[in-house]
Amino acid sequence: QVQLVESGGGLVQPGGSLRLSCAASGSIFSINYMGWYRQAPGKERELVARVFSDGRTNYADSVKGRCTISRDNAKNTVSLQLNSLKPEDTAVYYCNVEVIVRPTFRQGRYWGQGTQVTVSS
Repeated sequence: QVQLVESGGGLVQPGGSLRLSCAASGSIFSINYMGWYRQAPGKERELVARVFSDGRTNYADSVKGRCTISRDNAKNTVSLQLNSLKPEDTAVYYCNVEVIVRPTFRQGRYWGQGTQVTVSS
């Protein structure tokens, strides 16, 4: 089993910054990618950013230039730095990982419990 613990989130004023972190633990053999999705009320969950084991990154067009994802492979953690926040960034942010688990060496995707980010004055 794989556990994800998220931290960060909260209320931020427009133009402000926020850092989200996620730590993965459990029966992990390797991690293919770590990333963040978000879901706003009445909308579908969407990818924000993810980083692969080889360092490649994906960013949603809506956050490019305002967002940096980073990963510590030794600690199985991923962080998301969000800058120049806008009210439309308000959502529940979910950590998401794709891993190979022990002892089956099967691939699986796991989700964190979600952390609320609210951008408002």
